[in-house]
Amino acid sequence: MGEQFFPFIVVIGLFYFLMLRPQIKRQKQHHEFLSGMKRGQQVLTSSGILGTIEGLTDQFVVLEVADGVRIRIQKTAISGPAKEDEK
Repeated sequence: MGEQFFPFIVVIGLFYFLMLRPQIKRQKQHHEFLSGMKRGQQVLTSSGILGTIEGLTDQFVVLEVADGVRIRIQKTAISGPAKEDEK
């Protein structure tokens, strides 16, 4: 009976290491990035808008997307830092 479950256990282990673990690592890195954001940092939103952080609260970020144009978005809408070639 134990021999029948061994391949199943191997497949579950492979699934964890190939699918779940990398995703958990990316989520942790994204959470650390969101926690470490500061004013003046350039970021990219999940909708593709580039902006400079002008203000931060626990849930929201104020981005300056053009001279004098500010938008307020949720922190979770930030996908990451702006890359050098996007600035």
